[in-house]
Amino acid sequence: MARLWSILNNLESYLCRVLLAGFVGLLFVQIVSREVFGHSFSWIEELSIYMFVWFVFFGASHAAKMGAHNRVTFQFNLLPARWRARIEGFADLFWLGFNLYFTWLAVDFVFNRMNKFWTSQTLGIQMKWIYLVLPLAFALMSLRILQVNWTRLVSGREVHDPDRIDPADLAPASTPAS
Repeated sequence: MARLWSILNNLESYLCRVLLAGFVGLLFVQIVSREVFGHSFSWIEELSIYMFVWFVFFGASHAAKMGAHNRVTFQFNLLPARWRARIEGFADLFWLGFNLYFTWLAVDFVFNRMNKFWTSQTLGIQMKWIYLVLPLAFALMSLRILQVNWTRLVSGREVHDPDRIDPADLAPASTPAS
């Protein structure tokens, strides 16, 4: 059970790794095929683009899980940490509302409004399978927003943003006198 939870908790990370390796590998094959053998595969370019788009959307969900989305927070630095977390949680409610609304619109588009005869040019796949990333990624991102806020506000633990720099690290280093 713990292993399943670990896989689900890191789902975006695993998907992004597979997608990144997949589209980079396909593009490498395309370049070698074109340069060495003078032949290219038309489907590789299209599949690589679709894999890249899926990579971007699942990467955004992974960033939400890590609390690493860009946001303007310098104005909150004067507030106590408790208030900062509450205000960011309140702002995340708007983000969550947008994501849930977009998920609803994407589900409606993919399953109700999209023409079933729309297919990709070289692969021949129905485009609804390509556009399925929209409701999946935004629903997953919504779950990650809830997860981060639960961790911060209810559990009282800080979610570490890997890109956050401690202001003390920005102080100029003392240079030796010459």
